[in-house]
Amino acid sequence: MKISQRIHQRIRLKNLFLTLTLLVAIGLLAWLSTRYTLETDITANSGNTLSPASVKLLASMPDKIAITVYMKSDQPIRSQIAQLVDRYKRHKPDLSLTFIDPDTQPEKTRELNIGAAGAILIDYQGRTEKLTFVDESSLTNSLMQLANAHERWITFLTGHGERSVEGQANFDLEQFGKELARRKINAQTINLATLPAIPDNSALLVITAPAVPLLPKEIEIINHYIEQGGNLLVLTDPDAKHLDTLEQRLGIHRLPGSIMDDNTKLYGITDPSFVLVAAYAQHAITKGFQTTTIYPAAAALATDAESNFQAEAMLSSAQQSWTETGSISGEVRFDADGDEKQGPLSVAYALTRTVNEKTQQRIVVVGDGDFLSNAYIGNVGNLDMGLRMVNWLIHDDRFIDIPAKTATGKSLQLTETSVAVIGFGFLIVIPLLLTGSGFFIWRKRKQR
Repeated sequence: MKISQRIHQRIRLKNLFLTLTLLVAIGLLAWLSTRYTLETDITANSGNTLSPASVKLLASMPDKIAITVYMKSDQPIRSQIAQLVDRYKRHKPDLSLTFIDPDTQPEKTRELNIGAAGAILIDYQGRTEKLTFVDESSLTNSLMQLANAHERWITFLTGHGERSVEGQANFDLEQFGKELARRKINAQTINLATLPAIPDNSALLVITAPAVPLLPKEIEIINHYIEQGGNLLVLTDPDAKHLDTLEQRLGIHRLPGSIMDDNTKLYGITDPSFVLVAAYAQHAITKGFQTTTIYPAAAALATDAESNFQAEAMLSSAQQSWTETGSISGEVRFDADGDEKQGPLSVAYALTRTVNEKTQQRIVVVGDGDFLSNAYIGNVGNLDMGLRMVNWLIHDDRFIDIPAKTATGKSLQLTETSVAVIGFGFLIVIPLLLTGSGFFIWRKRKQR
């Protein structure tokens, strides 16, 4: 049948109208996609969706949240962080994410004490949390800490050559004090020789390896504080002999010598007196913690058989570690025939007991005070560990248990027959079908 020119024009107009209609529909859908979002998580474990706990927390935070990532521009983990933060932005549009290359702002990087691996800073209502490792659990728990707006006070004992929370020397704790202040935890100092009472507003007393003995009256005040259920953080050292009485009161004693750790060579550290802790016991302080911590000069701790406290070993050295009782110079080795003890060895204990049938007293004893000093607080997870200890001790340990979402069914096991069928289909069957259908269409058009 011969098609007239008029019919040709009608067909062209019809095709043009359909094309324009299709383009308008596509443009309208594109515009609607910028105004409205429709998302569906089809993963088996909802790996691309925030947990209800995170969503509820975001809804309770009315002000803006600013996340700043200090990380070099060539790091592939940047995209993973952006994807994670994007899940939060779906529920809180005023959450902002900024990436900064530390090399472009060296002064700011030094001021914020950001290491070579980078850091993530979360700001909310003038308070800041810093992370070196980020997943939904760590980010949500940091937001929860920031949502807590009330101020808290902790007291540092002074007057006996302790590490000062206001001192700038390498062994002092000024940087740690600043990080506490950024989280509305105010540090105050007290000399019990001049002010014979621990302030009532103090939620925690911190004692850091005094260089001279405490006066009998001071020991009496501290014992009374402990007896009344006061929370306590003790940072001791291998040679901190002036804390023996206090440690006995808590049911803790130091083993002779210092811990040596051969594992440090794997991290490029040639000094075996540096103790690395990468695996942590199940405790509220270390819940979800996955970052290595470094203890430059640590004493091994042990518990006494009789104690009023329930003790839990929170930090332990590696299997290859030991207590070195000899001189720490030159090449040191484990002496199995002497008094030296083979690892793993306990570096820190968490002590608890119930006071007045309702209040839980919390005490942490760490066999090293240098890990929070100005010289070492910026190493890997030391700061985060110190902050976790303080938060738990002042009963601000409201961590949300968000399980890690790992993809299921990541591997596909096929039999040889299945592989042969798939290969035969893609290499022969599908090409033949396409060729045959093309030939069939060509023949039909030619017959018109």
